[in-house]
Amino acid sequence: MNRLFRALALVWLTIAAPAAADPADIDAAARGVVRVVLIGERGGEYAPVSHGTGFAVSPTHIVTNAHVIQEALQDDALRIGVVPSEGERGTFARIVAVSPRNDLALIVISKGTVRLPPLTLAGGVSADLGEVSAVGYPMNVDLAQGLAIGDIFRAQPPVKSRGFLSGQRPSRQFDTLLHTAPIARGNSGGPLLDPCGRVIGVNSFGAESDGSDAEFYFAVSLRELLPFLKSKGVEPMVNALPCRSIADLNAQERQRMEAEQAAARERMAMRAQADSEALEGARLAAQMEVMAARENAMALALISLLAAMGSGYAAVVWRRAPETRKRAAMAVTFAGAALIGALVLWFTRPAFTAIEDRVAAALDDNMSARADSAAGSATSAEGALICTLVPERSRVTTARTDDVAFEWAADGCVNTRTQYGLAACGEWSRVLLLEDEAAVAVNRYDPATRTFRTDRYLLGQEALAKVLAARDQYTSPACGVSEAARTLGEQQSAITALLPETPNERLVYTCSPEVAGSAP
Repeated sequence: MNRLFRALALVWLTIAAPAAADPADIDAAARGVVRVVLIGERGGEYAPVSHGTGFAVSPTHIVTNAHVIQEALQDDALRIGVVPSEGERGTFARIVAVSPRNDLALIVISKGTVRLPPLTLAGGVSADLGEVSAVGYPMNVDLAQGLAIGDIFRAQPPVKSRGFLSGQRPSRQFDTLLHTAPIARGNSGGPLLDPCGRVIGVNSFGAESDGSDAEFYFAVSLRELLPFLKSKGVEPMVNALPCRSIADLNAQERQRMEAEQAAARERMAMRAQADSEALEGARLAAQMEVMAARENAMALALISLLAAMGSGYAAVVWRRAPETRKRAAMAVTFAGAALIGALVLWFTRPAFTAIEDRVAAALDDNMSARADSAAGSATSAEGALICTLVPERSRVTTARTDDVAFEWAADGCVNTRTQYGLAACGEWSRVLLLEDEAAVAVNRYDPATRTFRTDRYLLGQEALAKVLAARDQYTSPACGVSEAARTLGEQQSAITALLPETPNERLVYTCSPEVAGSAP
C-alpha cells in the first residue's frame, strides 16, 4: 500500500507541478542567441550605434525586434552586425523582412561565415503559467561591467533571467505574453524560453513603473512569430511535446523497471507453480503408464505360463498313444516357447524406476521447447527493425522524432556498417558527434527488450572542442573486426567521461521487425 501511495504521489506531482527551468537547456538555447549591433562608420572605423538581441531560427536566419533595426531602414550608411555568444568571429547581416505592426524582423547572415545552432519553438504556451527565462544582452549589464565600445564586437555569453508567465493578452494591436523575467534595453529581440529551452515569445518591451509598482514585461507571442516566419519561407523547428525533466523521466523509468521486475517475479512464481503442476502431472501420467505396462506384461506372462502348462499337460497325455506322439512333440515345443515367453515378459516388465525416467524425459522436452523459444526470441531481435518513438518515455527539445530504420546483428553491427561498442556492464552503445548541431549523441540498444535510446548533449564550443580532441585519439573499428565491440566500448569511455551528468534530450524508441515492403 505504501509503495502504491508513493507511486500515486509521484504521478500527481509530475502532473500538477509546473516544470522548473533546467539550466542546461537554457544554456543550450543560449548558444543560438546573438547580439544584433547597428554599426556606423566614423573616421574610417566601424563603431556601434545601438544594439539589441536576436536568436537563430535556422543556421543563417535570425529573429529580432523591428525596432532594433529600425534605424538601419532609415539610414543606408548603417550596417547590421551579428556577434555570436561563442567563437572568435562576428559577421554582417542583411534584412529579409520587417513587420512594425507586431515588432518582428528577420535578418540573414551569409552561409559559411558563422554557423548558429537554431533554437526550437514551442508548439504552444502551457496553461499552467509556469517558469520562463529571458536571454539577451541588456545594456545596463554592459555599463555595470564597464565594457568599452569595442567590447560590443567581442563574443560574450548572454544574460539569463528568470520569472513567471503572467498571462496572454493583446497589446499594441498584436498578441503578447506577459511575464516577470527581468529585461532591459538591449534585451529587445531576445527569446523568452519555456523550462525546456524552447522559444515561446520574442521579448519586446516592459511596462512603465515609478519604482513602487510591480514590473511586468511583454514578449511577442508565437501566434505572431510562426505566421511571420512561414510567410517568409522559413520553417523553424517546432516541438509541441510536453516539457519533462530528465529527473522525472529517470524516476518514471525506475518505477517502470520496478513494475517490470515485480511482473517478472510474478511470472516466475506462476511458471514455477505451473512447472510443479506439470511435474506432478507428468509423474502421475508416467506412473499410470508404467503400472499399466507392468500389469499388461504380467498378465501376458501369466497367460503364457498357463499356455505352457496346458501344452505340457497335453503333451503328457498325447505321448501315451502312438498315433498322437507326433502331436505331443509339437505340444512340448509350444509349451517351451510359451514358458520362455512368460519368463521374458516377467523379467522385462517395466520397473518402478521407469516412472522417474519418463518424468525426466518429459522435463527435458519442456526445457528444450523453452530453449527453442528463447533462441527464436533472440533471433527475432536481429535483422531489419523499425523503431518508433515512445513519447511518454522521452524528452525532446530540438531533435527530430521520425521512425528509425535499425538493422541489428548479434555482433553489434548496425545497418551493416556501424559498429556498436560493448561496455563491461553489457550495454551496447555508439557515440556520435553531430558537429553541425554542436551536439553529441549516445545511442544505446538493448536486444533483449528491443529498445533503442538516444541521449543528446547540446554542448558549447569549448566543451565540444574537448570532445572532438578525445574523438581524434582513436579510429572506430569496422564491422566484422575481431574484438571490435569491446575495443570500441573502451575507446568511447574517454568521450562519455567528458559529457555532462544528464543529457539535454532523451529519445526512447521501441523496435519491431520491419514488415516486408514497408518504408521508414
